[in-house]
Amino acid sequence: MQLPMPRFDRSQILVVGDVMLDRYWHGETSRISPEAPVPVVNVEQTEDRAGGAGNVALNIAALGAGASLLSVVGDDEAAGVLRGQLQAAGIATRFQVSGDKPTITKLRVMSRHQQLLRLDFEAPFDPADSSEFAEAVGQMIEQVGVLVLSDYAKGSLADSQTLISLARQAGVPVLVDPKGTDFSRYRGATLLTPNLHELEAVVGACRNEQTLVEKASQLMSELDLQALLVTRGEQGMTLLRPGLPELHLPARAREVFDVTGAGDTVIAVLASSVAAGYSLPEATGLANIAAGIVVGKLGTATISGPELRRAVGQEKGVERGVVSVEQLLIALDEARQQGEKIVFTNGCFDIIHAGHVGYLEQAREQGDRLVVAINSDESVVRLKGPSRPINPVERRMAVLAGLEAVDWVVSFTEDTPENLLRELRPDVLVKGGDYTDEQVVGWEIVKAYGGEVAVLKFYENCSTTGIIKKIHEKSQ
Repeated sequence: MQLPMPRFDRSQILVVGDVMLDRYWHGETSRISPEAPVPVVNVEQTEDRAGGAGNVALNIAALGAGASLLSVVGDDEAAGVLRGQLQAAGIATRFQVSGDKPTITKLRVMSRHQQLLRLDFEAPFDPADSSEFAEAVGQMIEQVGVLVLSDYAKGSLADSQTLISLARQAGVPVLVDPKGTDFSRYRGATLLTPNLHELEAVVGACRNEQTLVEKASQLMSELDLQALLVTRGEQGMTLLRPGLPELHLPARAREVFDVTGAGDTVIAVLASSVAAGYSLPEATGLANIAAGIVVGKLGTATISGPELRRAVGQEKGVERGVVSVEQLLIALDEARQQGEKIVFTNGCFDIIHAGHVGYLEQAREQGDRLVVAINSDESVVRLKGPSRPINPVERRMAVLAGLEAVDWVVSFTEDTPENLLRELRPDVLVKGGDYTDEQVVGWEIVKAYGGEVAVLKFYENCSTTGIIKKIHEKSQ
């Protein structure tokens, strides 16, 4: 799936939900308090950011789309800060003011990019606090392309059914970031974006792909939903639609620094893309790329249109990355439907070196798609001894997934990939080194169904063992 950038400047989105002020106090910590065994933070910098539905609106505006925000705040200083920040970003802000409850505020005390303490200032809103929402949405809905309900379970969306009904009458898609275990409140919405934990709290445990699809399909039928987008952390995200095959997008391979606000970014990119005319699969592909960028930032953060455009330009296809076996089987089926030739190789790949890179580039040249299967940590210990691996499986997989030649990375727990070969049935099995075909593990499995075995060039003076030996020598 190749993705052109949408014309976000043509999108108008209305965000309704729980807005909050995220406050950060930053400072150095060098001593323990004499009053109690706690660190003393010398506050040197303070920072205020709009969170919750406010962060969704800011993400939409940062992409270059038009954003309006409807929410509840208190009659206090925090509300003024939020209003100023949001309006400065070009967001049309409409707040209903609660006379007896504060603006939701979360204060985080930070030192050296680590959160030491969080203080919450809030009281749940009741239906009276959002009594003006239905009238406001009715006035604004004809001018927007998408309605986003950003639910943080603080009470602003007490009458979500009325808002969904107003949008449906106007033919406007409704995208919901849900909370809690009562998803019936979102009946009739176009799309829900729960994470896997939130979904399982509603439908029960989903131990495999089949169970996930079955339970999600039942939920969509019961609630009259057009789609579910399940975000799954390091396993990426899965788009499910009634009567259509699931679309799984692996997580982008990058270091995760902070997942705060990642869900806000996902729904903001989805909404902006749908409002610009993108299909749900295309919008999901963009949202997956955006999520991979924003988790590398600290705290509630946004992603700009140019930032996303650069990332999209670097993509060779949004389906690449780290996958489970079940997800890989789905991806391979789609690739084969496109007539693509699947290449498979395996190894420990403990410390990636020039030999690995050259070998994987050669392997990719044997077909259209390259699958790299790597031994689990326990498997490496059995094969290499207790001092290995140097890098755990998650890091080894992330590095491999970042290489241009590699399409998918999957792990296996056995000492050999023979069971995996039986499941995946690649067109070509490759191995590097001085072997005959019959010396390659799994050759007979691949040959039996008509596949090929290829032995590739062995790179001299390149080995993980040699690198480790040289490090030890230099450290003495």
